[in-house]
Amino acid sequence: MSDSPAATAYRHLQAAVDELCAAAESSMATDGELLSVLTLAEGLSRRLDHLAVSTVATLQRRGTFAERGYKKPEGALADLLGWEWFEARRRVTAAEHTCERVELDGTVLEAKLPAIGKAFAAGQASLRHVDVIITLLATPAAGRLSEDQRAGVEEELAARAADYTPAQLRTYGKDLIDRLDQDGPEPDDRPHVPVNTLQVRRFRDRPGGELKGVFEDAAMFDTIATLLDAKSKPLDKDDRRGAERRQADALADICGYVLDHGDVPDTGGRRPHLNVLIRLEDLEDRARSAMLDFGGTLTPESLRMLACDAGVIPIVLNGAGQPLDVGRSTRTIPDGLRRAVTARDRGCAHPGCDRTRHGAKFTTSSNGSTTGTPSWTTW
Repeated sequence: MSDSPAATAYRHLQAAVDELCAAAESSMATDGELLSVLTLAEGLSRRLDHLAVSTVATLQRRGTFAERGYKKPEGALADLLGWEWFEARRRVTAAEHTCERVELDGTVLEAKLPAIGKAFAAGQASLRHVDVIITLLATPAAGRLSEDQRAGVEEELAARAADYTPAQLRTYGKDLIDRLDQDGPEPDDRPHVPVNTLQVRRFRDRPGGELKGVFEDAAMFDTIATLLDAKSKPLDKDDRRGAERRQADALADICGYVLDHGDVPDTGGRRPHLNVLIRLEDLEDRARSAMLDFGGTLTPESLRMLACDAGVIPIVLNGAGQPLDVGRSTRTIPDGLRRAVTARDRGCAHPGCDRTRHGAKFTTSSNGSTTGTPSWTTW
């Protein structure tokens, strides 16, 4: 391995990069020299990106990834180089469009996008420029152009890549394609069907998650916005929460209320509620840790606030996690006492709680190894 051409080239490259670093770190370096180092570093980065893309194309042509059991080259690149899927996909797509292709009979075909392929190989376009041009030429508007028009657009964008940032190139390219696509899409007399989507995604590396939604149905969006607007108004003049936090709190309040009072379909034979899993040792350690079904790990503060008014179902498990005994639900605070305290305090008296009327109702289970189940509601 040490005598291979690749290893020798890598040693030379390392030496060259070390010299650049020394030039940049020198106290005698002028501003012009430092700017030159930046330019050279960018040029080197582009050449290395092209090297990676062309190597991926070669491996694909040889069928190396498939021979090693990978259905898609992205999986192989993720395992080999630690790339995220989108990083691997960007390079695979670039390889498919900017590098020569070989037919099953050995015939060599020109790249799908030869102009940007040449600019990429010469360092005049970055991988991001390549990504932008591929995306633009895959749009429906570009698909309505003739082959000659598409080739002309590609050549024009490839020539502009050296002077435009990727964002500028996207704007220019979109305008160019729209001007060439004068007729636009064929008329469609069918009524537009609104697209309403909502993604609920848990964070992989920390507690919580994110919601992303698009509501083209105006009435549906207005229903949601009206309710959030009503529930997210500042509680009083001392309410320092920003608008985004107030809206997030309002959405949680609304969902919690619906869980407890709304017409929600049963799950597993009972009304849905929040489930909190607490191990016995954590419970004995003043409940310093717990898990939610979807939201991940709870902070001790959030857990204690939920537990201030909860239903508890003890579940005893053996060492293999098999249930040995399931107790009956009991309240941490009797209902009559909870109402009396709510009337006395006019809401939550927990230190730091800024809600005027806040309550929680959850079920948690403790066990020999313990699990539990909560449901919380605000009202």
